[in-house]
This record gives sequence, C-alpha cells and structure tokens, in this order.
Amino acid sequence: MTKKSTVNISEGICLVDKPRGKTSFSLVSALRRITGIRKIGHAGTLDPFATGLMVMLIGSAHTKLSNLYISQEKEYTCTLRLGITTDTYDCEGKMVNVSDKVPSLEELENALRSFQGTILQTPPMFSAKKVQGQKLYHLARRGIEIERKPVVVTVKTTLLSYNYPFVELSVVCSKGTYVRSIAHDLGEMLGCGAHLSDLRRLRSGKYDVSAAIDGKLLYEDLPQP
Repeated sequence: MTKKSTVNISEGICLVDKPRGKTSFSLVSALRRITGIRKIGHAGTLDPFATGLMVMLIGSAHTKLSNLYISQEKEYTCTLRLGITTDTYDCEGKMVNVSDKVPSLEELENALRSFQGTILQTPPMFSAKKVQGQKLYHLARRGIEIERKPVVVTVKTTLLSYNYPFVELSVVCSKGTYVRSIAHDLGEMLGCGAHLSDLRRLRSGKYDVSAAIDGKLLYEDLPQP
C-alpha cells in the first residue's frame, strides 16, 4: 500500500523549491498523486539541472490564471562557465567550441553593460518557444536551425563573483527571458564562448523561494516510477 504523503497540500498556490535533476512536469505528477487533483499547472518551467522556486497552481480556479502568474518578473542567481560553448547554451548540451581566452574583469564588466534594461534577445533553438506551430527544440533535435526573431525583454544583471572560468550573476528579468541566452551571448561578446552551468530561481513576482517547501519531500512517500 502506498504511504500517504507527509506533505499537507490543498487547492491553491503551492511554492516548491525544485531539486536538481527533476523535471517541472514531475512536480505536477507528484502533486497530482498527493492531492488527487488533476488540474495542476505552474507559473514557468525550470530545466532539470536548475533548482529553485516553482509556483505550482493547484485547481482549475488557479490554472485559469496561469498567464497572469507567468507574466510576472523573475529573479535568479546563475553560474556561467567561460571557454566552452554548447549547442543548448547550458550544461546539458553537447560541446561545440572551446577557447583558452581568459577575459579580464574589466572586459567582463564592460560586456555586462549590454545586459541592462530593455534589450533584444534571440530565443535559443533548444527552447519550447513555438514558431509556425512548432516548438523550436523539436527542430533542434533533428539538427534543423531556423531564423528566430529577436524578442524585447527587460533584464538587470549584477556581477556577484568572477573566478575564471566561472562567473556568478544575479539576474532579474521579464517574462520570456532566457538566462542561458544571456550566458551564450555574453560569451560571444567576450570572444571566449560560455554556457550556463547552474541556475537557481529565487523569486517569481511576489513569491520568494524562502517560503517554499523542499521539493524532495514531494517524492519521499511516493512510489518511484
């Protein structure tokens, strides 16, 4: 017999600190089994390697408002790995280029000035963004790359530390911003390439990860797939 989860969750907003290695959909699946509620969504995915705040929407009254929650400003801390470029712009992709150039702190600080305020950002091919009805990552997995129109986003990047080859940033951004594109584009600007090696979401709108439950608890009392 399956044990009842020790996590007490009902219809409403549930803040979860997603652990590394878990997909966003696995959180939806776990919450469905815990609550018995089928209508569950969230206010923005996180890749499996990423951790941090997932705003889970439980029940139809809340999933109907998903666009409102998704459109809110988000805050992250992230780590970039300079000198290695990947096809997905993050640590889960295949390495496509290596550089031994070591940018100076001054070069890095100057480049980061281009990632402040309202900017144009081209969505990566490995993304769920749809172009002519097709998700880009479906095309990317078949080796197809198509032209993508730049999107207007608002960002604020703050340098937290630089210890080559790693750069740690704070990123506050609007809906539709890809932090891994910031990593890739910054690497291109520095002439050494870069990819996103770590990402943690701290905030989504008014919701903060400090108020979230540990996502590992959602899996403890459930049978493993």
